Amino acid sequence: MPRKPRLRSGSGVTLHDIGLEVGVSAITVSRALNSPERVSEALRDKIREAVERLGYVPNRSARALASARSQTVLVLIPSLTNTVFIDTLAGIEEVLRAAGYQMLIGNTHYSADEELQLLRAYLEHQPDGILVTGLSQPQEFNSTLERLGIPAVYMMDLADDGRLCVGFSQEEAGAAITSHLLARGYRRIAFMGAQLDERVLKRLDGYRDVLRAGQGYDASLEYLDPAPSSMQMGAEMVERILHEHSDCDAVFCCNDDLAIGAIAQCQRLGLEVPGRVAIVGFNDLQPAGWVTPALTTVATPRYRIGVEAARLLLDRIAGHAVASSRLDLGFEIVVRASS
Repeated sequence: MPRKPRLRSGSGVTLHDIGLEVGVSAITVSRALNSPERVSEALRDKIREAVERLGYVPNRSARALASARSQTVLVLIPSLTNTVFIDTLAGIEEVLRAAGYQMLIGNTHYSADEELQLLRAYLEHQPDGILVTGLSQPQEFNSTLERLGIPAVYMMDLADDGRLCVGFSQEEAGAAITSHLLARGYRRIAFMGAQLDERVLKRLDGYRDVLRAGQGYDASLEYLDPAPSSMQMGAEMVERILHEHSDCDAVFCCNDDLAIGAIAQCQRLGLEVPGRVAIVGFNDLQPAGWVTPALTTVATPRYRIGVEAARLLLDRIAGHAVASSRLDLGFEIVVRASS
């Protein structure tokens, strides 16, 4: 009777080879690698040493066939250079790596069309689940996931339509930092926005809601540019704001990059911050606490969003029930010298 062919690893070394080296069955080797808690520590150490010595590399294709899973998760983010999303990726990677999963990362460049194209391309890899940034995907994107039954978790914001999501209310955060400025006595508050993705626009909505409620809203104090954010843009924009509105006494910048550029430009122009104008940012990136004056900003739980979103997705992939479809991690107003 012909022998059943042995599945080989990427290096050509089989589980059977490892078992012969250690003196156990291939099944025991597989158990030690995939469910180590079911094998004694001494045996795990022997198998691990043999794996390293023989150069065994797991055959992911064989594993996927055996488990009906690819052990991969697709992560779609709008930028690979923005610290906000790098921090989120770090949280995701920590959880997935510990669970034996790998990330497939797609950079959407803030484009819904690119996001849909990336989804179609990466579906060939049969990801077990998807982590998505934001909530404004086209209908075809969400209907594709629904049709294929692929679990998805949406990050950075909170949905009200039953989708699994982990984040915080961008609108409430925008309202909270605007309320902080009002509480400090500022009344002519400008809004400085760049990129103009859905999260920036929701922060703008929060700003508008607070000022309209206090009858202090002035549309001419909104300065919006769809171009990518930069400190240079913040410098140029704040100079324009203060030139066109001499009574402007505070600026809410949609992110810390704009705010830091605005502070630097005020210093070049000899304008005191916050004496002449208060400046606040959003995200609490590391430089915010080191610029002079230190920047008042909104601290966002970027790393924790990645951790909790990955955990929630793995629970859904495993078929576990989830307590709630919305996980609100909140935000914090960090008050520093700039306001």
